[in-house]
Amino acid sequence: MAAAKSAAAPPLRFPRAERGNPDKNGSGGTEPLGLDSDLIAGPKQPRNPISRTRIETVVSRSVAGVGVIFSLQALPIMLAQVHLRLPIMAIAMPLALAVGIGAVVIAAVAKVGVRATTGTVALVYLAALVSWPFLMVDPSAVLDGKPWLWYMCTVATSCAAVAFPLVWAVIYTFLAPIAYGIVRTQPSGGGADVLLGSLDTAYATILGQVILIIIFTLRQTAAAVDAAQTNALHQYATAVRQHATEVERVQVDSIVHDSVLATFLAAAAAGSPKAAQLASGMASDALTRLNDAAMVPAGDDSLVPLNALTVRIREAADKFTAPFTFVECEMDTLSLPVHASDALFAASVQAMVNSVQHAGDGIVEPSRTLSMRANAQGGCTIEIADTGVGFDPEQVPSERLGLRISIQERVASAGGSARIYSEIGRGTTITIEWPADEWPADNAEVPV
Repeated sequence: MAAAKSAAAPPLRFPRAERGNPDKNGSGGTEPLGLDSDLIAGPKQPRNPISRTRIETVVSRSVAGVGVIFSLQALPIMLAQVHLRLPIMAIAMPLALAVGIGAVVIAAVAKVGVRATTGTVALVYLAALVSWPFLMVDPSAVLDGKPWLWYMCTVATSCAAVAFPLVWAVIYTFLAPIAYGIVRTQPSGGGADVLLGSLDTAYATILGQVILIIIFTLRQTAAAVDAAQTNALHQYATAVRQHATEVERVQVDSIVHDSVLATFLAAAAAGSPKAAQLASGMASDALTRLNDAAMVPAGDDSLVPLNALTVRIREAADKFTAPFTFVECEMDTLSLPVHASDALFAASVQAMVNSVQHAGDGIVEPSRTLSMRANAQGGCTIEIADTGVGFDPEQVPSERLGLRISIQERVASAGGSARIYSEIGRGTTITIEWPADEWPADNAEVPV
């Protein structure tokens, strides 16, 4: 093993594998690439869902605002009719409705007790309407104009639409206007004729029904959106689990190919004590890796220094009978997630195994180089190269797992990328980038 060459590199540190795609809000951030622990735990609710809760908030606050406006509109008329009412009820009834409207406003803002307060306002209004003829100082005296309760009818039907179930809300939107129409034809209500009372009743009923339809349509639409959103999140969670299963399959396939199959091949080709010792060491490493794969928790995002990965790759290279010239830069401040470190280590070892097994022609032993350096993405680049016999990438059978599963898919699952360049008679170069980099489109070399 030749001595390592050193060169200075800028201090770098990053928390997880990311790719350089701008985020959706255009802030220029990056998105995690690969399997994240949050995805394994399950999908999160969207930041601003269109849901039944939001619709209820909008409806309740709209009703509260309308109630305040109509109450202010009715206030001058109520004050003008105070002297016609019995002293106690002239103050108690308007006060009860004012307190009810105030409670609706507070409940709508606090999002607590909306149904209780709106239901109370609807019932108090209906009671005030029914008792109107019996609480006049002179029931036989004809009221000049409309009772001030007319201006609160729309508020009451809106409160009923918010507070009551659909059937009872429909009944209320008919009952309250009819009660007002009856009061309107009485002397205490202005002594209007039946036609005018009927027109007022029809107007209040139609307006109440329109408000009721709007509120319940919004509720049904919000419920449908919630159901669709829940279904979409469920499908997303299923897709994430399937992705996690696929990543695990790639990892298991890689381990089986790298460790078990390579051990079998080494044992079968062992023709000397040194080769047998190497096969024994590979078998021991295979058992260790299989046990580690069963114990490592998914989504582990803890960080490890890149120097630790460098040491692991050096130790693995020392076990091969063929020497590797190791070239590295100082990267003391660079760290990467443990899952990415494991994937880069396993892919690098597999690349070295491929070089040792396939690069030589039995006559001249090729030279082999292993280099590690920082890259422009804030990560590291590992390059394994040899001057061996090379191969034609287009002729590699699909059932060969070493390049596709053990190197490329394994690195991609950790957020990186791997490119294999080779030409018959001119050697092979395997370049591993983490995090993934955009490769030049005009590169003349053909990747595997």
